[in-house]
Amino acid sequence: MALLESARRKLYMAREKRVRPGRDEKILTSWNGLMIKGMARAGRVLGRPDLIASAGRALDFIRAQLWRDNRLLATHKDGKSHLSAYLDDHVFLMEGAFELLQAQWRGPDFDFTRALADTVLEHFEDESRGGFYFTGDDHEKLVYRPKPVADDAIPSGNGVAALVLLRLGHVLGDLNYLHAAERTLEALYSSLRSQPSTHGALLLALEELLDPPQTVVLRGTPEAMQSWQTLASRHYRPHRLVFAIPDGAENLPGMLAERKTMDGVTAYICAGHACRAPVTKLADFEASLN
Repeated sequence: MALLESARRKLYMAREKRVRPGRDEKILTSWNGLMIKGMARAGRVLGRPDLIASAGRALDFIRAQLWRDNRLLATHKDGKSHLSAYLDDHVFLMEGAFELLQAQWRGPDFDFTRALADTVLEHFEDESRGGFYFTGDDHEKLVYRPKPVADDAIPSGNGVAALVLLRLGHVLGDLNYLHAAERTLEALYSSLRSQPSTHGALLLALEELLDPPQTVVLRGTPEAMQSWQTLASRHYRPHRLVFAIPDGAENLPGMLAERKTMDGVTAYICAGHACRAPVTKLADFEASLN
């Protein structure tokens, strides 16, 4: 071991004399969206508030530096943000923000997620045939306007768009989002069916279309809701969405406005459009989850 350690030191000293390779330091919105999702989920599952805080800082940075006049930009470097964002930028960031909301509820994050979704529907959707283009309708004119369908090194923008719009639609009870997701899956189904192994993101969305996720909304104080959140996340439930919304949250949109605190912590459990009676006792909540 001593010989190996000595060799490592000598190699390190020799390497330090070489010119270091350049590092790509630009910040990409799309990749940050993927990272925010991963950090938020890991923080929630592993009980790591530092990871959740990191995801929150990244989202705050993007909203402050790359969101201008209700439009998203794609890249940032040396204090400069530029280039109109693509479909992937919008939907990856939507998914990351949606995951972060399950780790910590922040009203501005939810408003931002909805604004991104509305931008995608307004500027990227193929309203006549379904699905979403890679570039917005105000992007520079291309000979061919692509519509990403299959996964590559990263998930397809259409697959992520359909999945997040489905989840957002179920949480809010907004048919506009649900129908857009359904149109996307109908438009791209033939491609998905011919090569399912290359369409993982679309398959996940199709699964949630056919079997909607269980949506759990908790209302109460953050301290009181903690044990309820832990219970809801105790087991691996990929089709369960849990949002703990503090009592002080105001101006909640859609069906969330109807989720009010009744007595201490109140839980609202829904699957698709079907919801159970509100639950105010932890034992009843556990039974309802099972």
